[in-house]
Amino acid sequence: MVINRLRLAVLLCAAALCAACHEEGSAANDARKPPPDAAQIARGKQLAEAGDCASCHDSPQHQPFAGGAAVNSPFGPIYASNITPDPAHGIGRYTPAQFAAALQRGAAPDGKQLYPAMPYPSFAALASRDVDALYQYFMYGVAPVANEVQPTRLPFPFNQRWVLRFWRLAFSRHGRYEAQPGQTAQWNRGAWLVQGLGHCGACHTPRGPAYNEMGYDEGSPLYLTGGVTDNWFAPNLTADPGSGLGRWSADDIAAFLRNGHNARAYAFGAMAPVVSASTQHLSDDDLQAIAIYLKSLPARARHGAYHDSETARAATRQVLQEGLPERPGAGVYLAYCAKCHGADGRGKPGKAPPLAGSTLTLAANPTSALRIVIEGSKSPGTAGGGAPVEMPGFRAKLTDREVAEVLSFVRGAWGNNAAPVAPADATRLREAIHR
Repeated sequence: MVINRLRLAVLLCAAALCAACHEEGSAANDARKPPPDAAQIARGKQLAEAGDCASCHDSPQHQPFAGGAAVNSPFGPIYASNITPDPAHGIGRYTPAQFAAALQRGAAPDGKQLYPAMPYPSFAALASRDVDALYQYFMYGVAPVANEVQPTRLPFPFNQRWVLRFWRLAFSRHGRYEAQPGQTAQWNRGAWLVQGLGHCGACHTPRGPAYNEMGYDEGSPLYLTGGVTDNWFAPNLTADPGSGLGRWSADDIAAFLRNGHNARAYAFGAMAPVVSASTQHLSDDDLQAIAIYLKSLPARARHGAYHDSETARAATRQVLQEGLPERPGAGVYLAYCAKCHGADGRGKPGKAPPLAGSTLTLAANPTSALRIVIEGSKSPGTAGGGAPVEMPGFRAKLTDREVAEVLSFVRGAWGNNAAPVAPADATRLREAIHR
């Protein structure tokens, strides 16, 4: 056993050294900047929007791509870098090979390894022509900003970045996306956008103990089944009819990504800036391709159920009218929620989403629902989606027990069937988001 472990360690070290030599060799062979190309710059801009670079890399002062915003990981804040062409504080001195190494392998020119908060495992799926177009855009289509980003300082042992070479070898994807011959061109386009440039799995796929995504495509049973990032739960995107997209049509998905809402849901939390900065700018063809791909995913990680029946609605009406003591959340709902979401849980078009049958309501992990009740949320502003809709937070009005009770009521009303929420869940979340 000891000998086998030693052999494994030697093999990993050798592989890491080979990877380092390959990266350095590639950079040496491509040390010159190409001249600006207007068509490439325009295409790179479209790719950067589809890749949602702005959501992480815009500065807290709203300077495009100037960095400095914190990406909160379980190990501490990781500060997004300045990716403007500023030569001192940005990437202005990067060669094309150095840009590709950072984007697709998480390797900075100074030898520093990037944390996987940067979704380079997904960007590894991009073809070289896509990387070249992105390079053109960031070098010639973005204004340089001299913003010095504070360095990321995680506690030991997470500050040992050299370990990330082994992390990449063990957990990262290493090749470009290959079209599946048994699928249509539209399906393959959607798969490429979801798996690669859109890096949807970075939030919607659960992560392992090494902060590794538990799969990068539909071949993994955990891919896109939901994940927690920065105290938000990104929902299940498979065909689960309860907590997933099983009851959504392809048009529902496309409308949500284009407008920030549809008849079933509003974008909230960490998804709101994704819609605002990225998906609303995609073409209708790309939105349909994404929807077609997502609708092809089989139902996995099933949780919750919704049965729309008059019997279920009548039972909820009785609880709300009579205030049954075993359902204390009903009173909280009537006092604070029914005005917008309706006593029937169906919401108000253009003002509040339905809670009856809501995937947010039926999610296996109630973190996002808890956070919205405590902090509130605001839907994104989009060109075709109308004015943003805002829900106020109730952290000063409701106790943790009341928050848990009202969510437990909602998760069991109007035909919803999902596990109740414990007050301790609300307490833990409140402490986490207000540290």
